[in-house]
Amino acid sequence: MITLNRGAWIFVLVLAAVTIIVPVLNLALPETSPLHVSNYVVGLFGKYLAFALLALSVDLIWGFCGILSLGHGAFFALGGYAMGMHLMRQIGERGVYGNPDLPDFMVFLNWEELPWYWLGFDNFFFAMAMVMLVPGALACIFGWFAFRSRVSGVYLSIITQAMTFALMLAFFRNDMGFGGNNGLTDFKELLGFDLRGQGTRATLFIASGLALLGGFFLCRAIVTSKFGKILVGIRDAESRTRFLGYRVEHYKLFVFTLSAMMAGVAGALYVPQVGIINPGEFAPANSIEIVVWVALGGRGTLYGAAMGAIVVNLAKSYLTAAFPEVWLFALGALFIAVTLFLPKGIVGGIAGSFKLFPFRIMGRSRS
Repeated sequence: MITLNRGAWIFVLVLAAVTIIVPVLNLALPETSPLHVSNYVVGLFGKYLAFALLALSVDLIWGFCGILSLGHGAFFALGGYAMGMHLMRQIGERGVYGNPDLPDFMVFLNWEELPWYWLGFDNFFFAMAMVMLVPGALACIFGWFAFRSRVSGVYLSIITQAMTFALMLAFFRNDMGFGGNNGLTDFKELLGFDLRGQGTRATLFIASGLALLGGFFLCRAIVTSKFGKILVGIRDAESRTRFLGYRVEHYKLFVFTLSAMMAGVAGALYVPQVGIINPGEFAPANSIEIVVWVALGGRGTLYGAAMGAIVVNLAKSYLTAAFPEVWLFALGALFIAVTLFLPKGIVGGIAGSFKLFPFRIMGRSRS
């Protein structure tokens, strides 16, 4: 049984309602209706849902295992590139140069054949497997060396940031075969459906909402299990947990790899909704911003991290348009205020003011 407190129930119900209502208001109502939701809003909020899943993946490892990753933007970007490669392969002869096999940027750079690591990405299911396997493999290899060497704390954070910075520099190179500075863009369709079509945008929004719901339930199942209790033990007293006989590095490696795979899925949902993926997504500042979302929303609450991502990006969209020179100062001031007065985040602080009664999916349980 997956236990949910009142805050988690509210989050699940609101998210389920939004996932259903927004596409209905977009597709069923005419544009002249005051209740009509525009295609722009659907795409914008679909992007926010992908960010919420990304924040959820960070909260899983930071809030419950004490692993502060400042490089999760790398896993997000790798998942996005895997999706972007599939979308590029679907363009075919509709590209600027009309080459059925090579993307436009490869033709421009005089590539004669498709690199081996692009093979298979014309198949949707292969691409979706790579969305999870590539970030997961990188996290597994990186984590195996880091956790086996007992690297933790600020040292691990710095190493993860160095990892994403190195990947950013590599993907900026034209000879890497990923579009260099411009990245991958000019996507046409997904599974035969026009990405600019109203129905396609609504479907991607629904997919993002369902992925967030699925990710939340998966994380909740983990943290409320015996496995989750061990993760909390590692977070609070790693040495004592190790002395009790638990292989701490194995637990860390598993949850870190799972978190990276979730971030890859978030990246794959993000790309078709924004229409581009470039090396800028690897920027260390992006990974730091993810941590800010989690801290502001409520570390160790899961739903707080997701809500933090949505609220911060809503504010970002408004302030960068209305007051572009104020946005970073506003974000910094908000982060400082929450750190000083609400150390458990906005949602964590609110939850702490009320007695939250645990529920079970199949009925109520005793607190």
